[in-house]
Amino acid sequence: MDKKERMQELVSLLNKASRAYYAEDREIMSDHEYDALYDELQALEKETGVTLANSPTIHVGYEAVDSLPKERHERPMLSLDKTKDVEQLRAFIGQNRTLLSWKMDGLTIVLTYHDGEMVKAVTRGNGIIGEVVTNNAKTFVNVPLRIPFRGDLVIRGEAIITYSDFNRINEEIGDADAQYKNPRNLCSGSVRQLNNQVTAERKVHLYVFSLVSAAGSEERGIPAPDFHNSREQQFLWLQKQGFQTVEYRVVTGDTLDDAMHYFSTKVVSNDFPSDGLVALYDDIAYGDSLGTTAKFPRNAYAFKWADEKAATHLKMIEWSPSRTGLLNPVAVFDPVELEGTTVSRASVHNVSIMKQLALGIGDEIEVYKANMIIPQIADNLTKSGNVKIPDRCPACGGPTEIHSENDVETLYCTNPDCPAKAINAWCHFVEREAMNMDGISEATLEDFMAHGMIHTFADLYRLDAYKTEIVAMDGFGEKSYQKIWDGIQRSRHTTVARFLYAVGIPNIGVATARLIAKAFGEDIDAIRHAAVEQLSEIDGIGGVIAAAFVDWWKNPKNSDAADDILSYLTFEKEYDDTVEQKFAGKTFVITGSLQHFANRNELKELIEKQGGKVAGSVSSKTSYLINNDATSSSTKNRTAQRLGVPIITEDEFMAL
Repeated sequence: MDKKERMQELVSLLNKASRAYYAEDREIMSDHEYDALYDELQALEKETGVTLANSPTIHVGYEAVDSLPKERHERPMLSLDKTKDVEQLRAFIGQNRTLLSWKMDGLTIVLTYHDGEMVKAVTRGNGIIGEVVTNNAKTFVNVPLRIPFRGDLVIRGEAIITYSDFNRINEEIGDADAQYKNPRNLCSGSVRQLNNQVTAERKVHLYVFSLVSAAGSEERGIPAPDFHNSREQQFLWLQKQGFQTVEYRVVTGDTLDDAMHYFSTKVVSNDFPSDGLVALYDDIAYGDSLGTTAKFPRNAYAFKWADEKAATHLKMIEWSPSRTGLLNPVAVFDPVELEGTTVSRASVHNVSIMKQLALGIGDEIEVYKANMIIPQIADNLTKSGNVKIPDRCPACGGPTEIHSENDVETLYCTNPDCPAKAINAWCHFVEREAMNMDGISEATLEDFMAHGMIHTFADLYRLDAYKTEIVAMDGFGEKSYQKIWDGIQRSRHTTVARFLYAVGIPNIGVATARLIAKAFGEDIDAIRHAAVEQLSEIDGIGGVIAAAFVDWWKNPKNSDAADDILSYLTFEKEYDDTVEQKFAGKTFVITGSLQHFANRNELKELIEKQGGKVAGSVSSKTSYLINNDATSSSTKNRTAQRLGVPIITEDEFMAL
């Protein structure tokens, strides 16, 4: 292959990777691989003097999608020239007074203010045309909607989501396949939502890194601010206007080392994603006089963290199953120290990347942490390629097959009854309102499945047979095992209603399970042999739900599985027949924050124990709406007022 053919190949690969990352929020190659290919293309362009029209070295950012209005930027937004060499950065700085700040890894936003009001927010887009996200930007956690300056202001900042919020959001999602891969992807999707309520819930922050223009108005008697030809003065002025600017240090080439030590030490504990630093000349006039290249401004330079690599040996490839049937390859290697932590596992992402790396058991590999956070394989030094792609799923033993989409190969389990595909049911079984097995997450369940330890719910009660293996598993250990096992043991003493809810009988939610348990005196034998007519007599249970309940118990597979679980359980009474049923025939709806109860479930349990029901929405059958804010304009309050449903506070409820 000649050099120009190689350049065409590289352009195609890099553009495909950029499109996937920026426009589709998915990754088809690691950062390390992308940087290596980019550097190779740049070197070939310099050598040949040829730059292809669609080369990523002259095009930046992503193309704006059609779902949001597009707008052309008044000034093109260029990317920064970059290096991983501190001495190259020092040479750029020289004796110039320079601001060294975080290079945050999020989504660049341009904000425009007029007469003190935010009037527009546009994403970077492709650097020429961006997407208008004004309504979404107004929900950013730390962005002022009004500022003291009454002239015309244009600024640029980086929208980011913290690691804390990223982890919180993924935990709320639960579904491992639906979870976001990194904060940058989550932020990109959050800022570009069509519904700004979603953006608000994601807690997006914006850190300003550039003042584009600040114009006064002679007509309105508003002078332009005087920044004394200093970028730092711009930052200080922006802070007074209510903006959070990126953290920075003032340096010259002589004082660079102390600042580099500060940033490189702090990056490992930051709660926000950063992929390097930015050096910006403080002297505005001098920096502007330098102009730009076709792609880069000459007054700023980016420094990317040099990846700390470590050589190790591949021990095995684990194939982690998921609810979609996707089997994700995970490299397990001899533990190494990286960026201050011990690392022994790294996702290989898919079959294509595994083949590209030619992985083999015992191979010497180089690993690193992308952005000093996420373990990745940088290179395979021996490339034996002896890893076999399994033809059987580790979770169920069913056949597997390779799917190819957009030139990316992935491995799937074809068994529709694979327990990993029913991970929702497993998560439901262990959740707090069901069997309440503390310490067991979705990821933990998937690990146990991948090692063939659990196939039925009852297998959880037999996990002690695998204690040695679990303790030795990466990320577990003696304490983790003991916490899991203690949670399982505690779950053995439960209630009939929790059990009925946990096993996943169609249409049987928490409230319905309690109704059935109470109606049959919490007698599990009577419940499992109940007739449709008996169930239909229970207020709130119709014929369809009753028939589905009876059919579930008639299925030998379900009945046998229930027997297996029941052999490990003892039941406590949830309902005391001596408790007065004060709320019999009453239906309550709960909304708003509570003061006397830890949560709505606690209040709900009290109502149900005294014979009442709790519904999710207000209707003509609602007896009371419990809301401590009677003046609220919420939908439930308005509906209650329209229907004449009494709105009572917690105190008024307690008085009942």
